[in-house]
Amino acid sequence: MSSVATPTDLPYFDISDPSFSMQSEAVRDAREQSWIAKTNYGYAVLRYDEVADLLKDVRMSQGSAKWPEHHGVHSGLFYDWWSKNLLVLEGDEHHRLRRLLNPAFSPTAAKKLTPEFVALAEELVNNFADKGEAEFVQDFAEPFATRALCIMMGLDHKHWQFIAEHANTIGYALSITVKEDIDRIDAAVKELYDFVEELIQERQANPGTDVVSRLVQFSEGGDKLTGEELRNALVLMLFGGMDTTRNQLGLAMQTFIRNPDQWELLAADPSLATAALEEALRVNPTTRWVTREVVEAFEYGGIEFEPGTTVHLFTHSSGNDPEAYPNPEVNIVAEDRKPHFTFGGGVHHCLGHYIARADMSAALPVLAAALTDITVPGGDEWLPDSGNTGPVRLPIKFRRR
Repeated sequence: MSSVATPTDLPYFDISDPSFSMQSEAVRDAREQSWIAKTNYGYAVLRYDEVADLLKDVRMSQGSAKWPEHHGVHSGLFYDWWSKNLLVLEGDEHHRLRRLLNPAFSPTAAKKLTPEFVALAEELVNNFADKGEAEFVQDFAEPFATRALCIMMGLDHKHWQFIAEHANTIGYALSITVKEDIDRIDAAVKELYDFVEELIQERQANPGTDVVSRLVQFSEGGDKLTGEELRNALVLMLFGGMDTTRNQLGLAMQTFIRNPDQWELLAADPSLATAALEEALRVNPTTRWVTREVVEAFEYGGIEFEPGTTVHLFTHSSGNDPEAYPNPEVNIVAEDRKPHFTFGGGVHHCLGHYIARADMSAALPVLAAALTDITVPGGDEWLPDSGNTGPVRLPIKFRRR
């Protein structure tokens, strides 16, 4: 339960410091001391029960809308795209867009794609499995994430490197150095908009059964997506669909390298794929926190929240909270695990989570069936352990089964 704490005696983190780490003893110690901490951006919520409550609290809005402005970006192509996309819209506008986009991302749509996701994973693994080593991001995570996106969107796989390159560039917008990189970010957004424009025209002329075709149909007549909304949503899909999946696959590999007994369970029983993915998402999520902004003053747990205050809900910390998970270590055969919040929660839960779960749960058992005794010999590089994280490079060595 929430322990009452006053703002003067709360733990404090500078979460923009590159050395700040969600996996640090400092975060664990703070969670034991208090359900909430102060940060240089507002508050951080550390425990599971409070994260669960506040994710659904309607007195807070999605907190990333003002991210560019907070870092000195007030205009440009990225700014215009960001300010109008589903991630940051609120109220009736958000509900309307989500209602129109939802059918394209349904569990049924995800399930139909699974055989193609499995075939893709097998193709990529077979390219390196006999070598006994690989650079996991370059050889698997990035091409899999991007080509799975091509499958979902009905794109020729020849486009995957173009999409990956531009999504990587736009990813710099989520860094605190966004202002320094804004010119190349804007250029990448423009090129994706140009790509999407051609794609829409192609699907209007030759519709198929893919997500883009369905969304194009949703944009014609009645209460439908406008042309601007359609283009914005497709650019968001090209960016978000690649970036987070690539990062999460790298983090899942790290998780099972640290828990080889669980990897062997998955290799022996591929039906554990969903449980394996959910455990990796719980203990090692790419989205380390979900951001909210207070829009209506309220009191919770002894803290007064004023309008305009930023609140980071630490999904990594909540997913490892021993109060919620008395045995928090990775266990893919555990029963009755509480749901994690890697895909957010409340109104702003991730629209594409069914597709993301489908492609990653297809990939993991293919990897486990082929690779064992996996180690990291060194040379790995990582994004900061805050916000959205993951490996930039992850060299691995292994034995083929």
